[in-house]
Amino acid sequence: MRTLDGRYRLEQRIGIGGMSEVWRAHDAVLDRPVAVKVMSPGQEGQDTSVERIRAEARSAARLVHPNVAFVHDFGTCGTGPDGQVPYIVMELAEGETLAEHLRAGPLDWHIAVRVCAEVSAALAAAHAHGIVHRDVKPANVILTPAGVKVLDFGIATPCGTPDRSPEGMVVGTPAYLAPEQLERAPATPAADMYALGVLLYYCLTGRLPYQADTATQLLGARRRQPPSPLPQIEGLPPEVADLCANCLADDPAQRPSSLMAALLLAEAVDARVYVPMRQPTAPRQRSASMSPWSERAAAEVTEAAPLPDWSTRAG
Repeated sequence: MRTLDGRYRLEQRIGIGGMSEVWRAHDAVLDRPVAVKVMSPGQEGQDTSVERIRAEARSAARLVHPNVAFVHDFGTCGTGPDGQVPYIVMELAEGETLAEHLRAGPLDWHIAVRVCAEVSAALAAAHAHGIVHRDVKPANVILTPAGVKVLDFGIATPCGTPDRSPEGMVVGTPAYLAPEQLERAPATPAADMYALGVLLYYCLTGRLPYQADTATQLLGARRRQPPSPLPQIEGLPPEVADLCANCLADDPAQRPSSLMAALLLAEAVDARVYVPMRQPTAPRQRSASMSPWSERAAAEVTEAAPLPDWSTRAG
């Protein structure tokens, strides 16, 4: 077994992506399980520099929210060609990813709305600190006995950061990218809200709002046609369907804020979510189809209600 900095003993690889791999590890100093994300050394077109990753880890470490997997530590290991490969130590969230859960089909609408309410509450906390996640998707949402946890804030980006990726490279998961991200616009909270709309659509229907078999077809379909409207779902409140459509709007200004979405979705299932006292740094957008919210409601902070059985399915 490999040990980083004489402290984090890597035990089992639990995830791998284009820029990193994630390990279940043991923190020998505090005697606790953790997750360690080790960045892949110097791949062409990818900025995995120590300073950039450290800066993003510092931003993510400021997020303290029950629906966010905490960032505990940052370090480097000498396994790359230049001897400086950064890694981030995070909370190990025990549970099943939403991606794994959705393999069995769409969720009961109550569960789908509750999950997305908690995801949106996590995004509201990030947006209040000027942080954009950029990769909201089922694989980065985990369902734990204590509630939803949103993962991968360790490589999020500050609001307004320009897209510096090479021409032709898309940062993020194509199905969940907002139209402006395809045009390489700077990262904003509205991009996360587009991804939330896709996530909510997928949870409710078991499919994406675009018909395509490959990433190339998907990107082509995205540019040629609007997303498919939600089908009729028995019992689904109309304000939830409106919210989903508003999140998928081409115009970022038409999308709701994460705070508004969290409160509306929670109200739809009579749940309570933990929302930040600080208002998001981006201007809050309100759609005519959304219920008005009082300032008192927008500032309310409550504990999470008891969780439903995540195994509940549609029908």
